[in-house]
Amino acid sequence: MDCLFCKIIAGEIPSSKVYEDEKVYAFNDISPAAPCHVLIVPKEHIESANDLNEENADILKNIFLTAKMIAKEKGIAEKGYRIVNNCGEDGGQSVKHLHFHLLGGRSLEWPPG
Repeated sequence: MDCLFCKIIAGEIPSSKVYEDEKVYAFNDISPAAPCHVLIVPKEHIESANDLNEENADILKNIFLTAKMIAKEKGIAEKGYRIVNNCGEDGGQSVKHLHFHLLGGRSLEWPPG
């Protein structure tokens, strides 16, 4: 498979790992949009939110609990943070592997753009 995030998870491409367990891998974004910008990805290759189904949707629980834990560890939970998922081309998804951006450490504007 020629998926950037699958290669990062497999250790074929280096990353700045923040957290890993049997289902989820989290690492610092190489082009951060906030002081804290962590990508949280399922280890199972799921192309986008459009590919979630009854068999794989439980991964969302793991992703959001991981985001909460990382936010606490990074000291951004108290003031707040944002969890973003981009789906498809018009949604801004640049890597075709389901992933969530955890952003915090500054006041985040709305709408995001």
